[in-house]
Amino acid sequence: MATASQVKTEYTKVAEAYEDFGSLPVGLLESQLIKKALGDVNGLVVLDLGGGSGIHARDAINAGAERVDIVDISPQMMKLAMEKEKVLGREDRIRVLEADVSKPLDHLKLGTYDVVMANWVFDHAGNLEMLEGMWRNVNQHLKPGGKFVSIRAGDPRGPALQGKYGMRFKDVKDVPGGATYTVQVPNEPPWDFEAASMEISFSGSFSMHEKYGLTNLCHVAYSSAHAVQSDPEFWKLFIEHPAFFVDLGYKANSMSA
Repeated sequence: MATASQVKTEYTKVAEAYEDFGSLPVGLLESQLIKKALGDVNGLVVLDLGGGSGIHARDAINAGAERVDIVDISPQMMKLAMEKEKVLGREDRIRVLEADVSKPLDHLKLGTYDVVMANWVFDHAGNLEMLEGMWRNVNQHLKPGGKFVSIRAGDPRGPALQGKYGMRFKDVKDVPGGATYTVQVPNEPPWDFEAASMEISFSGSFSMHEKYGLTNLCHVAYSSAHAVQSDPEFWKLFIEHPAFFVDLGYKANSMSA
């Protein structure tokens, strides 16, 4: 199981290459589905847990968000986010804060947000305690009625994660409650990193979402993405055996878990 320091090291290693992920089929589909899930966030304030280099934080800004706060464990990834913002001439729209999102974030004094994103974050939870810690942060920092958007991996042994769509999960090993694995991305140069998912997450279940106060839950339909519409045959395997889920939900009330 990867520790927080190991995750930080992994993402320091792949930070520069990670921006090219969007050129792969799986990255293109991810981008289109996240934009669908975000919708119009004009004037809203967004928390991006595990937001890394700001790929989806920039999607939120482009969709009208007033500000996005990224909380991530990798200083190198967040440095890239700020460098990109400087190039775009909007350095005041995204803020970066270093922390382990599986642990309490009270020291950051974040408050609550109209939208909380948690993209691929749950795939760095090697046990249920870490996963629950991530979900507590979602619940604590999402306003009642606020929108939750996330990406989480599907079954790491699934056939759609064997390279066809530009990402391969290999060396899958069972751990209590889930699995660890290596994610291999065949960019130029290729890169990989260690990850872990709990079965309650990679099964596609919404039970954790419901436990932490979310309602009106759905997986954003793959058919809503232009990539799938333009080549449904290519994406057939992915749809039958999802490599990832993009989740959308709303916080019903101010319950605490």
